[in-house]
Amino acid sequence: MTEYEVVIIGAGPDPSNPSVDGFAMGYRHAEAFENDGRCEVVGVADIVPENGAAFAATFDLPESAVYEEYETMLAELDPDIATVAVPPAVHHDVVVGCARSDTVDAIHCEKPMATSWGDAQTMVQGCWRRDVQLTFNRQRRFGKPFVEAKRLLDDGEIGDLRRVEITWGDFYDTGAHTVDLAGMFNDERPAEWVLAALDYREEDVRFGTHQENQMWAQWRYDNGVYGTLSGGTGSDFADAAFVLRGTTGEIRIDVADGPMLEVVHGGDREAIDVNGETMHATGSETDRFGSAFQDRAASEVVDALDEGREPVLSGRRGLNTAEILFAGYESARRTGRVDLPAEIEGHPLEEMVASGRLTPESVEE
Repeated sequence: MTEYEVVIIGAGPDPSNPSVDGFAMGYRHAEAFENDGRCEVVGVADIVPENGAAFAATFDLPESAVYEEYETMLAELDPDIATVAVPPAVHHDVVVGCARSDTVDAIHCEKPMATSWGDAQTMVQGCWRRDVQLTFNRQRRFGKPFVEAKRLLDDGEIGDLRRVEITWGDFYDTGAHTVDLAGMFNDERPAEWVLAALDYREEDVRFGTHQENQMWAQWRYDNGVYGTLSGGTGSDFADAAFVLRGTTGEIRIDVADGPMLEVVHGGDREAIDVNGETMHATGSETDRFGSAFQDRAASEVVDALDEGREPVLSGRRGLNTAEILFAGYESARRTGRVDLPAEIEGHPLEEMVASGRLTPESVEE
């Protein structure tokens, strides 16, 4: 029996042709919630009518369930859960608007959280005030390479964690996953400071937001554990996407020319079985875009609602990641260390581009 009615805000373009202009994550959200027997997708809102109509055809929704304005959809359908898959610059207004509508019990939003540190905080505060559960789609937390790595850490396999080294992806977009995972490995501790530098010479705009070409960032958590990220040109800093260094050994994830997960003690290396899963998907031919991870994330949203507890993907936890990301860009803007908590205005990378301090050249396709 269906317990939760779900609406999608932001269907997105053709899901068979994802790009940095749009990944059609509304389809991924809808598939994930529909795969949970407790949920039914009952409506979609998209400011592009053609996108909404195509989504409705895919999910067999009547024409009356397609809206251009999400506010009207919430008022008429009175759903339990709203998922938000619009570009990051619009997350804040839509999430806060959903919370203030007094219709939904939960909001599940795409990552990155927002395009400013202030907006990220206001989103979480706005939902807390209305007693609305807020989660962000950091679905990789449910991938076996990461789940098993955390289990090994908790079991003391490498002693006490001392440093998390990340050499996969960028800082803002992929970093919404990687820095979040670093926080998961370190028991959700907040950071004390961030020091970073970046290079941005070739224009790279993803989902409407500028993205640096190369980034180096270091931060320290309040329990003394360090995090580092080397992205872009410097991503060969280590020969694994993640290296978790402890007092008695290492855990390595996505090892170059090696296993997906391994434990290292001195010269001894042990591959850990993760049932064929990668950092992105289960390895199944039918698992498009890591759909199994999306399913697990959606089920966690519903489980937390059922149980009245804080979700693994909660907005509160997401603030730890967002603070590091925006402080990293602020550090590059200040050319100095940023001690936390800090006042960080706007999106420092965007503002450095707008002011002419950074002048990336357009790259023709």
